[in-house]
Amino acid sequence: MAEKQECSKTAGKPIRCRAAVARKSMEPLVIEEVIVAPPKAYEVRIKVICTSLCYSDITFWKRNEPGFYPIILGHESVGVVESVGDGVDEFKEGDIVIPQWMAECKECDTCTSNKTNICSKFPFSISTFSRRDGTSRFTDLNGQTLNHFLYVSSFSEYTVVDIVHLTKLDVSIPPNKACLLSCGVSTGIGAAWRAADVESGSTVAIFGLGVIGFAVAEGSRLRGAERIIGVDLNPEKFEIGKKFGITDFIDARNCKDKSVSQIINEMTDGGADYCFECAGSTDAMQEAFNSCRRGWGKTIVLGVEKPNQKLSLDSLVVLHSGKTLMGSLFGGSKPKTDIPLLAQSYMNKELQLDCFITHEMKLEDINKAFELLIQGKCHRCVMWMD
Repeated sequence: MAEKQECSKTAGKPIRCRAAVARKSMEPLVIEEVIVAPPKAYEVRIKVICTSLCYSDITFWKRNEPGFYPIILGHESVGVVESVGDGVDEFKEGDIVIPQWMAECKECDTCTSNKTNICSKFPFSISTFSRRDGTSRFTDLNGQTLNHFLYVSSFSEYTVVDIVHLTKLDVSIPPNKACLLSCGVSTGIGAAWRAADVESGSTVAIFGLGVIGFAVAEGSRLRGAERIIGVDLNPEKFEIGKKFGITDFIDARNCKDKSVSQIINEMTDGGADYCFECAGSTDAMQEAFNSCRRGWGKTIVLGVEKPNQKLSLDSLVVLHSGKTLMGSLFGGSKPKTDIPLLAQSYMNKELQLDCFITHEMKLEDINKAFELLIQGKCHRCVMWMD
């Protein structure tokens, strides 16, 4: 009730709050006061409870492109609705919501289809503005426009998000666990459940053991996969991965005179049923495809490579092998449909979200969190606004 009273005092007015602003590429984020405008039509203003740091934030923070900065990064979060704009009837003040970069309008042909999660009305793009009118809801105290990030910008105490990028939660999942469902965990589990549809007794190979790779393992474990092979450059990932069901490990730096795909084909007597590329490397994509079983093997590409990188496949191998290679945004998950199911799975003590969290900090410690992630010393760092 206190939250709703606070909301009623600020609805329709600009809000002054703290945010971590990226002013220049690869420079420390600056904690400063910003102005967050009221939501426009089909938008919701959210009071962010907590946000987690994903490696995609690091990837884009390293980009040095004209017009990208200054920007408020962050895209994994959970919050409470402070106010709504015109035309919003799906959400109300006080609702607990998870923003996500993947849209689901629930109206277009693709959103109403079971064949894809890619919305045709609001397709994914790397935009630095709000979804519908191409303007920003953020300014600094000098009146300078601050850019949006992936339609979320969760490194701010308040943010404005379009309704197609919001999912309402009706279960009492702790916020530090809920924010993980915005991106990495949902992508990995979705890839196992939706994109690949992993079957009980199958063999899975995962290239790259970050949060997405571990989430693929978790999703495969829950589906009853018999063998889950992890591939990474860091052998310490194997011990961590065992929590998520990884049964075997290949150190990609220590294969001697064999390729990773040769080793996997030998140890599985013909290849894995499902291979997941989670490293963002064309070399890993190639090896994942080569590690798939002939006849029905499926390779799912989840990693983000640098722009304009090319993947080369022998056309005769593609023709003769019967394998499938596919890309999968958000792991094939439909946000409004699948995030509540994952939240309920956690509440049912099935999905292990706790194991993904290695650090919890306050917003002002965000640069320390960046360093930990860059150095590979954390999986998910959750930052609390209060």
